[in-house]
Amino acid sequence: MTDMPPTEHLDSRSGPSRRSFMGYVIAGATLATGAEMTLGSEPAEAVIPTVPGPAEILDLNDLLTLAAAPTANLITVKIGTDGRASFALPRAEVGQGIITSSTMMIAEELDLPLDKIDVTLAKARPELMFNQLTGGSNTTISTYTPIRVAAALAKQQLLRAAAVVLGDTVDALVAKSGVITGPSGQISYGDLAVRASVTDTVRAQVTLKTRAQHTVIGTPQGRTDARDAVTGKKKFAMDLDVADALPTMVARPPTHNGTPVRLKNEAAVLDLPGVTDVAQVPTGIAVRAKTFGQCIDAIREMDIEWEGGKLAGESDASILAKVKKAQLPMVVPKVPVLTQRVDAEFTFRFRSNSSLEPNCAIADVRAGSAEIWASLKSPVVAQEEIAGELGLPVSKVTVNVAQGGGSFGRKLFHDAALEAARISKAMGKPVRLMWHRVDEPRQGRLHPLATSRVRATHLLGEVLSFEQRHTSVQTDFGHGLGDIITNHAAKLPVAGNLSFAQTIFTLTQEVPYNFGAVTQLLSETDDRFNTGSMRNIYSPDVRTANELVVDELARKMRKDPVAFRRKFLRSSAAKAALDKVAELGEWGRRLPDGVVQGVAIHKEYKGVTACLVELDTRPQTVERDVRNAVTGPRVTKAFFAVDAGLVINPTGLEAQMLGGVMDGIALALTSSCHFEDGHFLEASWDNYFYTRQWNVPPEITVEIMPSDAGQPGGAGEAGVAASFAAIACAYARATGKMPTEFPINHADELAFEPKPFTPSVVQSPTDGLDHTY
Repeated sequence: MTDMPPTEHLDSRSGPSRRSFMGYVIAGATLATGAEMTLGSEPAEAVIPTVPGPAEILDLNDLLTLAAAPTANLITVKIGTDGRASFALPRAEVGQGIITSSTMMIAEELDLPLDKIDVTLAKARPELMFNQLTGGSNTTISTYTPIRVAAALAKQQLLRAAAVVLGDTVDALVAKSGVITGPSGQISYGDLAVRASVTDTVRAQVTLKTRAQHTVIGTPQGRTDARDAVTGKKKFAMDLDVADALPTMVARPPTHNGTPVRLKNEAAVLDLPGVTDVAQVPTGIAVRAKTFGQCIDAIREMDIEWEGGKLAGESDASILAKVKKAQLPMVVPKVPVLTQRVDAEFTFRFRSNSSLEPNCAIADVRAGSAEIWASLKSPVVAQEEIAGELGLPVSKVTVNVAQGGGSFGRKLFHDAALEAARISKAMGKPVRLMWHRVDEPRQGRLHPLATSRVRATHLLGEVLSFEQRHTSVQTDFGHGLGDIITNHAAKLPVAGNLSFAQTIFTLTQEVPYNFGAVTQLLSETDDRFNTGSMRNIYSPDVRTANELVVDELARKMRKDPVAFRRKFLRSSAAKAALDKVAELGEWGRRLPDGVVQGVAIHKEYKGVTACLVELDTRPQTVERDVRNAVTGPRVTKAFFAVDAGLVINPTGLEAQMLGGVMDGIALALTSSCHFEDGHFLEASWDNYFYTRQWNVPPEITVEIMPSDAGQPGGAGEAGVAASFAAIACAYARATGKMPTEFPINHADELAFEPKPFTPSVVQSPTDGLDHTY
């Protein structure tokens, strides 16, 4: 461009100021810009201080942000000749609202209305490496500065181009709503898109808005995709129009991780109405038909010989016994002779982490290429594994990231995409794979069964030591997070010989109290299950065990639970959040017999949460009758305070916390999977008891705490741990006995009749309204 003022070339010896950042104006026909990224405890009333743990020095979120930083300049904002901005977000939108918050960040720096910004999901881009993994509540933290830098640089280039066209100085121009106005006239962003472009990529410096200048960030905004979601226009993987991709399903083994030996009546199945193909894959027998109903009919007619697998004959009891055998010993530090001790052990059962949307993917595998469509939170790893499975170069496998209907950590794994690719290759045709609802709890990913043992010692009103030993069925981290840990091992404040799981545990768990000598250790056993890092990974179980012991320490010392926590908390933000829920919930107020309060706090991902609940355990509540339901104790009120640093969208943050409270209720009271004779009894949502409407508190208040932080904190998972722990503490107060198994109803008589295991899918209901609520 000859009529464009030259972009500044900086002296490498002079770095940017605190508010100045580096970016790139990228060569192209229209304007495109990208970003360049370079990269404590407080006094408490307690007198026995606790040394900051690894997670307080460098936590999992720091690690993910470090991993993303080297390729941040590859995240670009583009301006089209129509005046619209476009941005391909290298993360997965699964309902958490990151498309909306990313749009807000662009709108803030670009001074462009939200409805003129198009945020889509990026395809798998191997060059992004670790910058395309969605997890650990890290998306907004790691993209906050790169997105704003790219948007601000785009506006800077537009202003410079406008100065040339209008004959004004840049300082005399004002950008607003996609139009630049000066003394000599005005011109739109669209009219400047070509003029602002460059023929060679150049490095430039840009200054971002201060927090005081924000007019979009921090304001409540509805979801940009809300209308599409409620009108059915929003496209998920199963909505995509891919030529000749017919419905496909898989007959699965009766035991968890069993394998098919052979289909004994293949010819008969192929003769069924609508059926086009069958194929054997490692996970079962696949069938492709004109409709999903015909796929179900075909599976129900299949006569399959199965191999039971390594878990045949195992049960909850046998797995738990192996976990307990792997528990690490406690090592109480040297303490005075008169010291008292609190010991507790808790069991957390298997839980399904399936989302409301069925696990699904579309695959079109040809002789020399493949294309995949799926909701994927780690698409680069998916692309690499699928390419390896198909024997193709990575460059020949295109992985398109579709929006997902929830995740709970499930979509960190690409099971459906890999399975669809295998089936498409075997059949030589495109397939539209959908797992049946029954498949997910029985053959899908589960949060592993675990135990947590806690030992605390105290003397004269002070806690001298606090030890925790968490033991779990192995959690699978083969979705890319392990690669990040390996790549950044030298930067971690933990021993280099820890496993992936132990490293993640160490980088996420912290005891936020001055409890003297504190240790938290993880050990694992049994890798035969399909497991995954369900929402908030270890924290809900770990915090619940911790907070129950905190309540017990308070009781032993004859202290009020809130006052006890205030005395020992090391963070002023945690104290403020605790005080807020105590105020909102009127902690200690007189309640009817059988109605109790519980409180808990959680600190993780640069933020802090506190929760106070009221739990109704009166017989008329516990024994209430709802058709085909699990009832029991009910949380009637919940008060939740969250300090998540700088908040992009308060509306989105509140929604995240509301969802987290629902998770906490389920984990404490109702949701688990029962393992018996090698298979899980639960099958679909009608007998997996996630929080239902009749268990939702009639009154929920979410308070967003004020914060002076200049950066966002993690929010996606922040609502779960404190709410789970608060409910557990309330239940302990109601019964006068610390609960030791979660959910509390796991040992009760089954509230449902297990569906058959062969065939693996059930007949769909045909009697209409009898199966609605």
